[in-house]
Amino acid sequence: MKRIIVNADDFGRHPLINAAVVQGVEKGFLRSATLMPGGKAFDGAVEAARSHSELGVGIHFTLVNGFPVLPPEEIPSLVTPDGVFHDTHTIFVKRFLLGKISMEEVQRELAAQMEKMLQTGLSLTHIDSHQHMHTLPGVIDTALAIAKDAGIRAVRVPVIDLFCGDGMSPGQLIGRLGLGTLARMARYKAHSLGMKTPDNFAGIVAGEAVSEKYLREMAESMPDGTTEVMLHPGTDNSVLVPDCEWEHDFEEELRAVTSEKTMELLKEKNITVGNFADLVGENG
Repeated sequence: MKRIIVNADDFGRHPLINAAVVQGVEKGFLRSATLMPGGKAFDGAVEAARSHSELGVGIHFTLVNGFPVLPPEEIPSLVTPDGVFHDTHTIFVKRFLLGKISMEEVQRELAAQMEKMLQTGLSLTHIDSHQHMHTLPGVIDTALAIAKDAGIRAVRVPVIDLFCGDGMSPGQLIGRLGLGTLARMARYKAHSLGMKTPDNFAGIVAGEAVSEKYLREMAESMPDGTTEVMLHPGTDNSVLVPDCEWEHDFEEELRAVTSEKTMELLKEKNITVGNFADLVGENG
C-alpha cells in the first residue's frame, strides 16, 4: 500500500492561503491542512473547512512567527514587547536554552490554541507546528499530552531527506540533521502513547518550494506506507511574500498540488491520496 498525504501548513494565516487550500481541494489532490489558531484569517479557514468535508484539518501549533491566543501579558516569556511571538525558531531555541522560556506558559498557550480549535466543532485529524517547534524537548511532551486529551491520535514527524532540494549550505545540513534527530525522538514518544505517524516525510524546508517536478519524481520512487508531503500554497506571491515576510514561492506549490499530470501519475502508480484520518483509521 502506498498513500500520500499532502498537507497545507499555515491554513488561516492569510485569506490568499485559505483560497489556495480551497483550490487545492477542488482542483487537485490536497486533502489535509493544519490551521493556525492565532491566524488573522482563522474564521475564513474554518468556513472553508466546513464546506469541504474531504479536507482533513489538524492544528498547526504556533509558538513563533505568529500571534498568540492568550493575552500577551499572560505569556510574557513567549512574546515580544509588541505582544507577538518571536519571529524565528532560532530566537526561540536560544531563549529556550538560556532558560528564558516558561514551559508553564507554553502549556497554557498550546492548551488555549487547542481549545480554540475544538470550539469550531471541526473533527481534528492530527497535530504539527509552525517551524516544527513541537519537536523540541519538553514542547513535544506538552503537545502530545494536549493532543491526546483532545482525542487526537496522529502527529507529524518531520524526518526530512538531508539532500532534497537544489543545493544545500552547511548550515542547512546541520539544521536538517538537528531536526531529524528531534523528529525521531518525537516519533518514539508519539508511538509510546499509541499515536500514529506517517512512515515517511517529504517537502522542502528552509523556504524552497515543492514543485511539480519534485512531486512527480517522488511518486516514481515512493516507498511503501504513508508519506506526508508538507506544502505552503498560496495564490499570489506579490501579496503573500511581503505580508508573510517570507521569500517563498507559494504559487509554485499551488501549481504542484493542482497538477493534472501529477494526479494522473498518482493513479497510474496506485498511490492513494488521503489525510491523517485515514492513517488513524487503519487499525480503528
